[in-house]
This record gives sequence, C-alpha cells and structure tokens, in this order.
Amino acid sequence: MTRHASKAAYLNEIRGLITKMHNASIGAAYRVKVITRFAAHSFIAVHNKTGLRLSYHWAALVYVLLTYFSLVPISFAADDPRPLEVKEVAPGVFVHKGINALMLAENGGAIANVGFVVGAQSVAVIDTGGSRRQGEALLKSIEQHTDLPVRWVINTHVHPDHVFGNAAFLGRDVAFVGHVRLPDALQQRFEHYLAANRASMTERLLAGTELVLPTETVADVRQIDLGGRILTLRAWPVAHTDSDLTVFDETTGTLFSGDLVFLEHLPSIDGSLRGWQKALDGLAAIPATRVVPGHGPIDSPWPAAIEPERRYFDALAKDLKTAIDAGIPLATAVQTAGEGERGDWLLFDQFNMRNATAAYAELEWE
Repeated sequence: MTRHASKAAYLNEIRGLITKMHNASIGAAYRVKVITRFAAHSFIAVHNKTGLRLSYHWAALVYVLLTYFSLVPISFAADDPRPLEVKEVAPGVFVHKGINALMLAENGGAIANVGFVVGAQSVAVIDTGGSRRQGEALLKSIEQHTDLPVRWVINTHVHPDHVFGNAAFLGRDVAFVGHVRLPDALQQRFEHYLAANRASMTERLLAGTELVLPTETVADVRQIDLGGRILTLRAWPVAHTDSDLTVFDETTGTLFSGDLVFLEHLPSIDGSLRGWQKALDGLAAIPATRVVPGHGPIDSPWPAAIEPERRYFDALAKDLKTAIDAGIPLATAVQTAGEGERGDWLLFDQFNMRNATAAYAELEWE
C-alpha cells in the first residue's frame, strides 16, 4: 500500500485489490496477505494523521473483508464462478495459467494450463481444468471473448487436472476429442481420480464432475478446421502417459503440448521415461514459435522450452543406470537419483522419487 493524495485515489486502489481477489487463480493465502496489509495501512494512515478520514478507511476495510468472505474463489466452490482469467498469447489464442501446486481445495484443482483457440466459425477448447466449476469458468471466459460456438473440446491426456472440467461443456453441439487410448484410460482411472481427490478437493468442489468420454479419437494425425484456422492434432506413443495428444495452431505457430512439456514444475512420469525422451525429439521437429506447456509459463519460446525437461530426464536415467549396473536395489537408488536437479524444479519432493521408481523398473530391463 502507498499513501494517496485523495480519497478517490485511495478507493481506486481498493477496487484494484478487489479485482485481483476476483481472479480464480489467486488463493486464500494471497487474499489474507492483501487484507492484512490493508488493515495495517489503515492504522498507519489514521495514526499519522494523513488527512484521510477514519470513516472511509474502515468502511473500505469492511468492504474488502466482506468481498473476501463472500466472493470466495472458484477453488472454494462459488456456485456461479466468475470467468477464468486468460491471456491472449497470440491472435485468437487464449490461455489460463495454472499454479504450480497439487490439486487442493484452496486452488480448486486449477493447476494445469488450459485454453481455447478462436477461428472464423467456431472455437476449440484445449483441456478443461480440475473441476466442473473451472470448466464453467472457462466457458464464461470464452463467452466474454467471442460469440462463436464451442465445437471442439480437446483433452491432451487422462489426468484429472486436465479433464475434470469436461462436464461443463455437455449439452452443447460439441465434439470431445482425445487420443485413441484416452477412452480406455478414462474408464479405468476416472473413479479412482475422483475418490483420490475428494479428501483434498472436498465433495462440494467436485460436485458435477463426471466422466465424459471422447466422441472422436485420434490415432495418428488429424486436422480440425475452425473456419480459416487449422489445428493439427497428433497422438503420441507412450511418454508422459499412454494418451498424450498435442494441438498445433498452424496460424500462429502455437503448440499446446499438454504435459509432454513441463516448465518450472517437475515433470511426472506416468508412462515411459524412454518413450518421453524419444517424444522430445519428435516435439522439437514441430515448427512452432511458442509452446503452451501443460504446466509452467504459458508463452515460452520453442524449441528451447524442452531443454530443462530433457536435461532432467537425462540426469535421472544416468543416475539410475549407474545404480542398476552397480547392483543397487530400487529402494536405495531412488533416494538419490536425479538429486542434482533438485534446485531447478518446483514440487521436486512430490514427484522425483515417484519418477525414479517408475524409471528404475523400466531401465532395469534394458
């Protein structure tokens, strides 16, 4: 907070804070920080006799407090969520940046990057988020930016932070599109994902979240025309998962990589380390100018964006191969494999040992 020359300037800052707090991606911790700083400033302003009247200081503080407790973010399950905040990273390409965290009630499961592309005739959605409510908020954002209908909902893979919002798009003339293996993956895992996330996300936050299977699948390469705008969809062999799909906007050179690319957030292996390493070479050949990764900065240069991930995989594989060759058992090897990368990634403790365990079992058979 800064000092203000007038009541109008002071209240303008309050409006700005409230606008920020409406943003679904801002968690409760940030809101508490805003309120605490505001209250402290109010005391300072009064005691320093800045000329601002006590009445509007405290009236504004009460307004902020009421806003905080009544306009809880999408993560706290407002029944009528506000439009999801998005950034136009290229003409007609809009992206919401997820936060680097696990799916929790505080963030409403909004941890993955999701977005949409607007053509001359229709809109394609790429991933729908970690709850039906996030999907509804994404739909509202689309309606803010265009009157064109959503005709395609594309899921880049099976994980819940990318597909739990699908149900928000039911009841419309929409095709749900995914990898040819996505239907089986969803049927096998969806109920488990729901059960596993109830404790951290709460029943209310997951209300309305339901299994939505692809109505159309991609086995190799397919193109979708949004009206003068072509999206190229490519299905990949087992890598991050067994259902990875990328979306390339030919018009702007924007690649939606799904979780085949992580930035800042440590990658999580739910498929094949070697398959993912091989996929990186194929990804690098795509003539993109920018990438929207599954997690991390939403407008990153290409193909440089894949290098941190490649480095991590190479280091993990090297450490594990050394341990395997030396006869070090899995339980011991996974304690130190990849440790040299710790300082370069968020959520390292949550995912590295899991990655090492999966990769050890794979590399042991080479």
